[in-house]
Amino acid sequence: MLAERRHQLILRALRSGGPAAVTDLSEQLGVSPATVRRDLLKLEEEGLLTRVHGGAVVDEGDQPFAEVAEVRVAEKDAIAARAAAMVADGQSVLLDIGTTAFRLARQLHGRRLTVITSNLVVYEELADDEGIELVLLGGMVRREYRSLVGFLTEDNLRQLHADWLFLGTSGVRPGGQVMDTTVVEVPVKRAMIKASGKVVLLADSAKFPGTGMAKVCGPEDLDVVVTDAPVDAVTRSSLEEAGVQVVLAGKAGAA
Repeated sequence: MLAERRHQLILRALRSGGPAAVTDLSEQLGVSPATVRRDLLKLEEEGLLTRVHGGAVVDEGDQPFAEVAEVRVAEKDAIAARAAAMVADGQSVLLDIGTTAFRLARQLHGRRLTVITSNLVVYEELADDEGIELVLLGGMVRREYRSLVGFLTEDNLRQLHADWLFLGTSGVRPGGQVMDTTVVEVPVKRAMIKASGKVVLLADSAKFPGTGMAKVCGPEDLDVVVTDAPVDAVTRSSLEEAGVQVVLAGKAGAA
């Protein structure tokens, strides 16, 4: 069995059945425990699972969009306003899933822009704004989080290029790694990064370190981080060493 196929089956087993032991996965796949351990190590390096004693687990827990949308609204609006000011009329903007991207979409009304998104709430917000050329990516619908995911979304992104990506996150580690709580969103986020000229991370202060076990990217993939409060010294140092500009919402320059 090819390694890629084993990886798919391992992730499927963990998502459907919860944590699993190496011995159980070995029996299910018909391969040696040593092979399973190598597979788990590779998948953990890619941010797709977490190894635990004797096995592995996938954490796909996230809150429904409607719940998250009611949290830290003022902070998200400040971040959104600062991010919107970076974009010039005539440019193309790629908006990630999530509630901060939605708040940013509300700041773009009346602008002459192209907006590309897999965020259904962003689509609904901008659908009637005739000044905005709106591109909705295809894919499977995640109803609870109002997003589109999967290989169709990724394929669409490979055909596009945006001047700006405004990326959401569930957590930023002290080393500058951008994390997410939901494995299925990670490939889409990575495809968005590849499709964009400038990558701006939108992260309120609760995202340092926040949550999430799936790695989206490292600090070297970012150009700017927009946040609402000063970043802790260790994380700020990691970002600055990678050449990332840290912008404090409401301020004219870098944090």
